[in-house]
Amino acid sequence: MPLDSNDEPATFFLLSPAKCGGERARMLVDPNSGSELARQLQSPEGAGLGEVFAFLSALYFRGKLTYARAFARTPRGEPGVLVITPNEGLCAEDERLDARRLRRFGQVDIDHRDDRYTSPLLRDAHALAERADPRARFVLLGSVASGKYVDVLMRCLGDRLLFPSDFVGRGDMSRGGLLLRSAREGRELTYRPVRGAVLRGPRPPRLPALPRRAV
Repeated sequence: MPLDSNDEPATFFLLSPAKCGGERARMLVDPNSGSELARQLQSPEGAGLGEVFAFLSALYFRGKLTYARAFARTPRGEPGVLVITPNEGLCAEDERLDARRLRRFGQVDIDHRDDRYTSPLLRDAHALAERADPRARFVLLGSVASGKYVDVLMRCLGDRLLFPSDFVGRGDMSRGGLLLRSAREGRELTYRPVRGAVLRGPRPPRLPALPRRAV
């Protein structure tokens, strides 16, 4: 049965992952860490995947997560915010993650030549494309100028793989600020298909600083 149940097409967001093998990840899996998030991660219940990655990647992932939560449109019960992981394909952003899984994430590089990364991602992207209505949109919030996400996802999603056109020319921090600002203003960005798009361009004007409460 198609995922779309009304006249408005579904919009799914696919979020590129945070770096899972760096110093901030080691802080979270350290049994002696005193942070609340580390305690959650090391508990039997675990911590939310989105919140863990937002800690690991700071502003950029926080922007992606906040924006996707604001504008995802999917049928009831179907997650609209999916995170690309290093070795488990697509996972819902509110899925619980424990320290053991985070350590495993940190052992695999995001490399389109590594089957440990590509096989689970192809499996889940193909299953999602098969379930979704043909009109459904899949918006990649991540780098489209390299092949590590696009080369894999295009094999399953084709022309339905979109990206925000305002991403062109921006670095990660600028993208994060743009997404936070757009979510706060309730202003959805314009998307275009990845296939055939100009993915690199001149740097746009710098965004005004966000208020600290927005960050």
